[in-house]
Amino acid sequence: MLDYNVPGGNLSRGLSFMQSYKLLIEGKELTEDEIFRANTLGWCIEWLQAYFLVLDDIMDNSHTRRGQPCWFRMPKFGMVAVNDGVILLNHVRRILRKHFRDKPYYLHLLDLFDEVIYLYNFCLISSQIGYTPKVHFLVFYFCIGGVSDCFSYHRIVQYKTAYYSFYLPVACAMLMLGGNLDNHIDVKNILVEMGVYFQVQDDYLDCFGDPETTGMIGTDIKDFKCSSLLVKALELSNEEQKKVLCGFICRV
Repeated sequence: MLDYNVPGGNLSRGLSFMQSYKLLIEGKELTEDEIFRANTLGWCIEWLQAYFLVLDDIMDNSHTRRGQPCWFRMPKFGMVAVNDGVILLNHVRRILRKHFRDKPYYLHLLDLFDEVIYLYNFCLISSQIGYTPKVHFLVFYFCIGGVSDCFSYHRIVQYKTAYYSFYLPVACAMLMLGGNLDNHIDVKNILVEMGVYFQVQDDYLDCFGDPETTGMIGTDIKDFKCSSLLVKALELSNEEQKKVLCGFICRV
């Protein structure tokens, strides 16, 4: 299960942490123990990513991930994959406890991971218009309520993607070196904006990308997710067009 779900991607989050850590130590020679802990923390971030993807694929009813069948579509697994995803998450905490509990930044690491997990899971629901399309909050908020600017999309993406993909790796590096995250709000804000930009690109590729290149078949449009494409369509549409779009969503 680990070999199938944890490696296989571009490992960008773990590598982002390692690169941030190397930049922040400014050429200092690392001990063998420091190198080991840094690698361990980088893999914790990748394990967290695997947890998110396993459950996200189930919620999206996706078919492929990273060029292979989603874990829950493998023979004999199915919804057991939900438990496998939780196991991945639980092991992140166990690894952190085993290798970092003697460090002064240990509790700050736990708080950081817990906050990222909470925000991701909370906003994952908010992005899924397709769950209850006739009464879903976002249908009312965007279509009936007439709020079609990008504020809500920005907030969803900030919590769902930017925090764990861009802010978490750099924040972990700062904590390992004794940094106080409250003193680096500008760093956080910049990384969040990078994450939003990344998600807009990802929304485009989900719809128009070549599965041979992206490694997955996108379902955002079919699932009526609050993607940048939907937000832009609402932004450009007149009231009559908004009613047509909203009516289509509510019929499904």
